[in-house]
Amino acid sequence: MRLRQIEVFHAVYSSGSISAAARLLNVSQPAVSKVLRHTETQLGFTLFDLVRGRLMATDDAHALFREVSEVYDRVASLQQAARNLRGSGTGHLRIGVLPSLGLDRIPQAIQRFRLHNPQVTFDLRTIHNSDFLRALYERECDVAFGYDPLSKPRMTLQQLAKGRLMVLAPPGAFDPARSGLTVEDLAPHDLIGVTSSGPIGTIVAGAQLGLREVVSVDTYYVAAGLVRHGVGVAIVDAFTASAMAATGVDCFPLVPALEFSVYAAWLEDRPVSKLANRFIAEVQATLVEALSLT
Repeated sequence: MRLRQIEVFHAVYSSGSISAAARLLNVSQPAVSKVLRHTETQLGFTLFDLVRGRLMATDDAHALFREVSEVYDRVASLQQAARNLRGSGTGHLRIGVLPSLGLDRIPQAIQRFRLHNPQVTFDLRTIHNSDFLRALYERECDVAFGYDPLSKPRMTLQQLAKGRLMVLAPPGAFDPARSGLTVEDLAPHDLIGVTSSGPIGTIVAGAQLGLREVVSVDTYYVAAGLVRHGVGVAIVDAFTASAMAATGVDCFPLVPALEFSVYAAWLEDRPVSKLANRFIAEVQATLVEALSLT
């Protein structure tokens, strides 16, 4: 099948009609029908049957669509990469960040950077660790910021800072004068789990703290909201704790300390520009400043 045949088949299968596919592709209905008939002739089997005036995909079409979807997605990815590449420039930075870093640290770094570089513009995207390589490969971002372990093929890493895990607790649950909380201190309290949230969640799970988890969430921002409403306590990274400290929750270091690292990442065959290197240095200074306050 040629790419045009794949595009037409995908549109007809997804939309369920020739007319809808034609609108999606911005072509005439006869043009779609012609490509579809030619495809069926070339393949040697029928893709759609007309049942009570409606197109119904055959079993062969269902099987073929699973394969076509992968090709279609890769073509779409290639097109997006080309658009991103066309839109890039020396005065524009595409940044990918974990949601927790996007709460406060990276926005502050951008604000400080633009004070001295007002001509620079940014495209800021929140991504999960599992999407870093794809986002870099498709040029959704020039550099990504995340937690360890980030090591993947083709990826270059620069360690920027080391932080520790913190406990978010409802106001008054613990004496605010305390310098830290142990697992034993947390044992009587319900835990809001974030074990599916990437490297930090892996660290917490690996420590086998044995706490009673009553709610499981995908992001630390949601966990902080649950803490604020008294549902339980949550173990989060230092940057989430710093961003949430003024939102109606108490923050304490977890003792003994569990540490994590923050990295900048980019593709080894696409070295970062001088502009990006300067921004990475600004991010590092912002991270170190935040950690000194926790």
